[in-house]
Amino acid sequence: MTERLRPEDLAFLVTESASTPMHNATLEIFEPGGGFDYDRLVALVADRIAFVPRYRQRLRSVPGRLANPVWADDEDFDLTYHVRRSALPRPGSMDQLRDLTARIMSRQLDRHRPLWEMYLIEGVEGDRCAILSKSHQLLVDGVATIDLGQVILDIDPEPKETVQDDWHPQHAPSQPSLVAGAVRDSVRDPRLAVTTLAENAGSVVRVAGALGSRVAEVAGTLANRRVTSESPFATRLSEQRRFVTVKSSLDDYRTVRRFHGGTVNDVILATVTGAMRNWLMTRAESVHGSRTLRALVPMGVMDSELEPTSLGSQVAGTLLSLPIGESSPVVRLHQVSYALKAHKETGRAVAADRLAGVAGFAPTTFHALGSRLAATSLRRGYDVAVTNVPGPQFPLYAAGARMTESYPVQPLLPGHALAIGVTSYDGGVYFGLNGDRDALPDLDVLGQCVGEALEELVDTTSGSRQRAPRGRKKGSSPEKPVRG
Repeated sequence: MTERLRPEDLAFLVTESASTPMHNATLEIFEPGGGFDYDRLVALVADRIAFVPRYRQRLRSVPGRLANPVWADDEDFDLTYHVRRSALPRPGSMDQLRDLTARIMSRQLDRHRPLWEMYLIEGVEGDRCAILSKSHQLLVDGVATIDLGQVILDIDPEPKETVQDDWHPQHAPSQPSLVAGAVRDSVRDPRLAVTTLAENAGSVVRVAGALGSRVAEVAGTLANRRVTSESPFATRLSEQRRFVTVKSSLDDYRTVRRFHGGTVNDVILATVTGAMRNWLMTRAESVHGSRTLRALVPMGVMDSELEPTSLGSQVAGTLLSLPIGESSPVVRLHQVSYALKAHKETGRAVAADRLAGVAGFAPTTFHALGSRLAATSLRRGYDVAVTNVPGPQFPLYAAGARMTESYPVQPLLPGHALAIGVTSYDGGVYFGLNGDRDALPDLDVLGQCVGEALEELVDTTSGSRQRAPRGRKKGSSPEKPVRG
């Protein structure tokens, strides 16, 4: 049985272009040993993919665009096409891993196949390996489908019992049956016919506009997108990306929270604010006292009609003015905390520990939901999206291999040259900075500024922390962030 693509999801296909591929990704690094290799990853995915049946389906268009495309089983589904093997020249550095991630993120997914890929990257320094999984935004909605990267992780190293999966693809619908289904659905729901008609009209406009400009620009115009003139990230995107990672300690954020109040989320956003300020100063840009950047911050909210123990945590977008013009790190923190106070007082806000404890919760799915929200909120006129997800504070495993680091890779949207994802996991806080390669040649500097901004905040908690060893910045990873 086929399922029709929802009208709200069709926009992701409309917006997508070579310069704005609409997929999310997660880069995860695993400890050496344990016999984890490509064959074990393929076997693991083959075992768990039954939990996410959408990952074995592809989109089928309706002749004449009489209705939205439908999801149908891929009769030629080939797991080894989607689960791929790659390697760095040993010993592969983090620089090389970030560069490979950026290149993979730059490529669109094949719409003639299920819209996901997963890479086992071998040869990472320290005899480690990494998994880079990317999924189209159409796949993950947190209701019917969660992210595949979520279901391959376990809370203990012992392998689970194999899932009995006797999946056989249903025959692909014929062209006449697709037309008949479109007519039947339009009769049942007249609103579908109206939506389809509007989309067809919009397609004509987009095609005409594409003759003289990029499709992404036309899609942005149709969305009535507003971008603040001072935004350093408002630009036409290229087809290539840069990726930078920053590793920090959760204890540092907790130290600042205990000393100044607020939440760990407040401290993380204040760190991002300080990093933006310092980075703009390296560019000799003005950071006058009243200057702010508008950030869209997806926040977890609990729907009272849903079971609190289900993956029913929904996502609401909070617009936050990051006070980059403020020179004091403490004042910046208090301003961020005050701005987020309204969200906390709604009664629907979800505490980080509660969100991380929701049954079936994993950061990969929440990041995907956050990027979907960012894509549908373009007309709200924000400068950058910052998705911060509290992950489990205990180790996770894939086929017995322990995951040590997890970096989100959020997609870039039209006119937005930077996306920031943050995941806290097992005592660490991991930043993934995805940027346009041409617009942000100094993205690695922004990564360094994240560590410096955290150091500024920690230094305000006098006597709460010993001086860091010479040659290493407090609050940042011992590995210096570099260009990806």
